[in-house]
Amino acid sequence: MTGATGPAVVELRGADKVFSNGMRGLAPIDLCVQPGEFVTLIGPSGCGKSTLLKLIANLIAPTSGELGWWGEGFERVGQPGHQIAFVFQEPTLMPWSRVDTNVRLPLDLDHVSKEQAAPRVDAALANVNLTGFRRHYPRQLSGGMRMRVSIARALVTDPDLLLMDEPFGALDEFTRNRLDDDLLRLSFERKLTTIFVTHSLYEAVFLSTRVIVMAANPGRVFAEFRVDEPEPRGDDFRTSARFAELSRELSKILHAASVAGGAEA
Repeated sequence: MTGATGPAVVELRGADKVFSNGMRGLAPIDLCVQPGEFVTLIGPSGCGKSTLLKLIANLIAPTSGELGWWGEGFERVGQPGHQIAFVFQEPTLMPWSRVDTNVRLPLDLDHVSKEQAAPRVDAALANVNLTGFRRHYPRQLSGGMRMRVSIARALVTDPDLLLMDEPFGALDEFTRNRLDDDLLRLSFERKLTTIFVTHSLYEAVFLSTRVIVMAANPGRVFAEFRVDEPEPRGDDFRTSARFAELSRELSKILHAASVAGGAEA
């Protein structure tokens, strides 16, 4: 899915994070994400994956170092070609509102009229196979369907950069695999740049063009692992000998990262 030209979508230069209590969440990190990449952050608990994702989303500021988005500062984010969407661990839907209203929320906040928003909501729901559930309330949906609504809400803004913080971690394996399939299809079709947090090495191998392995104490980039396999991917890849080989290789790197983090604890 790489191959797009232009400036890096996100670039971190020596960006670190020290929290107000003095805890060092992230050591200085250098990271460059190119257009069309699907980059996954993986590592042991407490290694700073979510903190790094929040830095990239500009939800928190680095203590030192710099970040750039499309070669510029964050002030350009939100303009055409510079849209960011964030999918959290929980769907965080409005329980009192129907599916279509939940999906339309970002457009409402941006003062887009209902008439202009309607086709965009329709397209977002179609992308996640929820067209027939637009008038349902969240309580009427399964966990996987609620997460689909959350993804549709992110897609309705037509993002150029999609950030996802372990969105499928609480789901059963069957549902998780189906959502991974859908996400990879959407990323490929829409040429999205995606940064994804997970604890699952199998999910990381299946989804990614590049995996960033992190270590803890403090959180830092330990290694990079490329998955140079054809896209789009499906069950043929998930059940292949190559997938098993890549998973074993990544498992070894994750073990080394865990040992390195523990040795410095």
